[in-house]
Amino acid sequence: MADGRILVVEDNPDIVDMLKVMLGAEGYVVLSATDGAQALATIKQETLDLVILDLMLPIMDGLEVCRRTREFSQVPIIVLTAKTGEVDKIIGLNTGADDYVEKPFSPGELIARVRAQLRRSRAGQAASAGPSVAVGELSLDPGAYAVWLRGSPINVTRLEFELLYALAQRPGRVLTREQILDLVWGEKEFIQPRGIDVHIRRLRMKVEDDPRRPKRLQTVHSVGYKLVAQ
Repeated sequence: MADGRILVVEDNPDIVDMLKVMLGAEGYVVLSATDGAQALATIKQETLDLVILDLMLPIMDGLEVCRRTREFSQVPIIVLTAKTGEVDKIIGLNTGADDYVEKPFSPGELIARVRAQLRRSRAGQAASAGPSVAVGELSLDPGAYAVWLRGSPINVTRLEFELLYALAQRPGRVLTREQILDLVWGEKEFIQPRGIDVHIRRLRMKVEDDPRRPKRLQTVHSVGYKLVAQ
């Protein structure tokens, strides 16, 4: 049986009941919130391992809950929404969400994604005692999930940190998209290799002087990416 505390944020009572039964059968302790304000208060007060977050919520929508949560917590967040389209996915992930599942969803798929996020989160926690790394003007501290550029802090999500740290541990070495998937996600079936490009673009907005002409986080065409000292 699994273990972990999961917050389900959803204003549809039928979906809440279904998720409680489904996740409870896997051994998870399930809490629930029916609006954004209640969700944010629960995230602040409770020790949680994962949040399943609907986007369309009363009082405060899911995107705002995501943004505010990332100001104080790196708890994994799976966004659950009826919205479709690549633009919505990018918006959801840009707020700090770790994954995105569209309604209607397969119970088996959602459970698999929950397991994958929990495994990756726990693996990241186990690796947080790893050494600090500096690549040129970039410095990374895995214990604090912190990044500095020229001594000034950069606000990154947990996922962005893990992606950057994987590259920083191998400065100048090209990692293929498949290698990055193995190192950061560990579950190839839940993100396409090209999906990594979206996360790379987000990182470039934060670590490059000119994201349109990246010098630190470089693309090696038809191969992958590398981080070089600048």
